[in-house]
Amino acid sequence: MTNNRQFLLARRPVGAIQRSDFDFATMPLRALAEGEILIRISHVSLDPAMRGWMNASTDSYMPPVALGDVMRAIAVGRIVESRNPGFVVGDHVTGLLGVQEYAIHNGVGLSKVDPSLAPLPLFLGALGMPGLTAYFGLLDVGQPKEGDTVLVSGAAGAVGALVGQIAKLKGARVIGIAGGADKVRYLVEELGFDAAIDYKTENLAAALRQHAPKGVDVFFDNVGGEILDAALANLAHGARVVICGAISQYNNTDAVTGPSNYLQLLVKRATMRGVMVSDYYHRAMEAITTMGGWIQGGKLKTREHVVQGLDSFPDTFAKLFNGANQGKLVLQVV
Repeated sequence: MTNNRQFLLARRPVGAIQRSDFDFATMPLRALAEGEILIRISHVSLDPAMRGWMNASTDSYMPPVALGDVMRAIAVGRIVESRNPGFVVGDHVTGLLGVQEYAIHNGVGLSKVDPSLAPLPLFLGALGMPGLTAYFGLLDVGQPKEGDTVLVSGAAGAVGALVGQIAKLKGARVIGIAGGADKVRYLVEELGFDAAIDYKTENLAAALRQHAPKGVDVFFDNVGGEILDAALANLAHGARVVICGAISQYNNTDAVTGPSNYLQLLVKRATMRGVMVSDYYHRAMEAITTMGGWIQGGKLKTREHVVQGLDSFPDTFAKLFNGANQGKLVLQVV
């Protein structure tokens, strides 16, 4: 009988993620029921949203992971057994498969992917949830126009790096905010950002005034907290603020820090709107086709940070919150 190695949520974390927040279990796989498939997972996507899924609060777009359940995560893998006529052995699929070696699934909500078109980790990045978030969040919500100044926080991350490049393709001037000289250099020298600010060493308010003297037309925020406040203080008239995430707040032990400069939305007649990728799943092929073409044409660069070994999950996951990852963070299971 085949055994399945998996990470279970053992307790609700307080502050930063600890390895003790998870149990690493080995469980025998049961037989498939009619309509089910067995997937051998090859790669697991590690995303900031997973930290929110670990909390007890039900005031969210998705219920929390129950204690004792497999940790929720998007993953990609190959079907090794099928009792579902919609899937055959050898198909590759992606969806919410969890942090584990195998997943038994009924097929609902899964998407087939073709590894001959792109490496599998790419379907967890630019051709997956981060790519859809960047594409629709910027173009549908941010609505940049040619000549606009677009500011991106968390700009070296999986979503932010794509947002900045898409904005450049649309004729905008792009400023990125990231932590560390290497990431700042990457944004400007490799991704073609017009400017980048190291929030760890620079005065953010002064740097924004320097690089965006007429204000920011579109701010795509992945970070929240002090960076959101600084951006709100430097908006242009009619600016659009896209709220994608707030990674600076996810490990807080106190209440989330809200923007103290929100009245600038009034003064500048600006808008602030959240983006949720699930609202755009029905248009997924639009983004995948367009971005796939950009990647093949050399117009869009991607970087996947792949870490080997399922058992490294807790420590690898923590990289998202200490800035140690370089690009889209992926855990390679096999």
